[in-house]
Amino acid sequence: METRIRVRLTPRSARNVITGWRDGLLRVRVTAPPVDGKANAALERLVAKALGVRKGAVSVVSGARGREKTVAIEGYSQVEIHDLLGREDT
Repeated sequence: METRIRVRLTPRSARNVITGWRDGLLRVRVTAPPVDGKANAALERLVAKALGVRKGAVSVVSGARGREKTVAIEGYSQVEIHDLLGREDT
């Protein structure tokens, strides 16, 4: 099973953190710079760690060069991902 989520990534942050959902996007901050795919790799590692899956189970599938990305995650449904990473703010 593969689930895709939309992510808004902020590179060069003070710390690596998942700040939650807003407007259908998972907000993530990473310390890595947006150079040579470093921020995308940090995003994949952070989401994998938060979900307790191997690093290879999380991958950026579109938007690699922009702030808004689509990330594929193996092993979880959309509902499970929302539960594990926090519910969307209303």
